[in-house]
Amino acid sequence: MSGFPVRRPRRLRQNETLRAMIRETEINVHDLIYPFFVIHGQGIKNPVPSMPGVYQLSIDNLVKEAAGVVAAGIPAVLLFGIPAVKDEVGSGAYDPQGIVQEAVRALKRAYPELLVITDVCLCEYTSHGHCGLVDGGQVLNDPTLELIAKTALSHVEAGADIVAPSDMMDGRVGAIRRLLDTEGFTHTPILAYAAKFASAFYGPFREAAGSAPRFGDRRSYQMDPANSDEALREVELDLQEGADMIMVKPALPYLDIIRRVKDNFNAPLVAYQVSGEYAMLKAAAANGWLDEERTVLESLTAIKRAGADLIITYYALDVARWLK
Repeated sequence: MSGFPVRRPRRLRQNETLRAMIRETEINVHDLIYPFFVIHGQGIKNPVPSMPGVYQLSIDNLVKEAAGVVAAGIPAVLLFGIPAVKDEVGSGAYDPQGIVQEAVRALKRAYPELLVITDVCLCEYTSHGHCGLVDGGQVLNDPTLELIAKTALSHVEAGADIVAPSDMMDGRVGAIRRLLDTEGFTHTPILAYAAKFASAFYGPFREAAGSAPRFGDRRSYQMDPANSDEALREVELDLQEGADMIMVKPALPYLDIIRRVKDNFNAPLVAYQVSGEYAMLKAAAANGWLDEERTVLESLTAIKRAGADLIITYYALDVARWLK
């Protein structure tokens, strides 16, 4: 018959076996990083209202919950600390007996094989809620670098496998690399929050971490969501300063950035499916508007298809279960 198509793509979509054989992008449990919020105390498991299934955990419960992560085959966790006391200079961030430092020690004692990544920032620890030192209402870049580097060093000394600076101060990767190398930790990788946008999708996280700024916002140091070329410049600078891995955050609204970063640098790339992304999916699923499993797996596949090698997601445990 004239015009009959010789090539029929549907031939290879007829059943799941065929579809699986030619699938271009797959999510694997080894692609996942599970975030935890850790708090002082004993026996604490405070639910985060805007993030169903996510909790603030005391260290004893963190260790219990991490058992499920290890059993699921998820290779790494990311720790955020909630201190008992905050001050103007965020001293809890770099206290050797701080909440993250103690949590790292506990996790590495219990699960030596689990990779522990620590978020390196001051925002959870400062009374003003900003990611750096503040003077006259201005967030100071250069004076903050020493404290960011000091925080990273304290995490590594406690046993952290990877440090992840999220403050977005210019030069912080170089400051961390120099201090770690000087102190003999030349082997410790840095995962840089390289393209971190000043996003409205962080709202639930700030509830979970207690890190909302007391005045102003973070748009003077986090990136303008409208900028793509600038993201490439940020990534390039972090790589030049010694970053071993780079992150784009948030993930789903910034798939174009993930793709451009991967194409331009081909460095190990992590994408963070942030709290707002998680909360939206949870809310839609709770209302019966979306099939949660299918929607989550489709979203994560899109993130990986765009170029992410690893994905930080609060859905990691669910995904590990679904993949089985």
